[in-house]
Amino acid sequence: QVPLVESGGGLAQAGGSLTLSCAASGLTFKTAAMAWFRQAPGKERNFVAAINWNGGNTVYADSVKTRFTISRDNAKNMVYLQMNSLKPEDTAVYYCAARTGDSYYNTATNTEDFGAWGQGTQVTVST
Repeated sequence: QVPLVESGGGLAQAGGSLTLSCAASGLTFKTAAMAWFRQAPGKERNFVAAINWNGGNTVYADSVKTRFTISRDNAKNMVYLQMNSLKPEDTAVYYCAARTGDSYYNTATNTEDFGAWGQGTQVTVST
């Protein structure tokens, strides 16, 4: 699989902001839908946001809609997640993922639709 590397995680106060970055490599990622998922201790990995191949369509989990923004820069092979108005419940390891298989260029929200994953970056939001 083509490597994905997340960065930008760290500590933030409730109400603060962080921006996560995902660096991708490989020609196929120019046209693959990308997504962010997160996983808190003892919890399953949950969908956060997704973006289609050219950035024209985005989808968000209800819990982050209006607070988080996913974007991409295909010329730089980068995907971003801007997180505003952070809440303690946003605390989790955040993973970048690239979609594979049929319709790989369209947004999806299930982990099964994404075949390439980064190592994750920790986001901790204090009360």
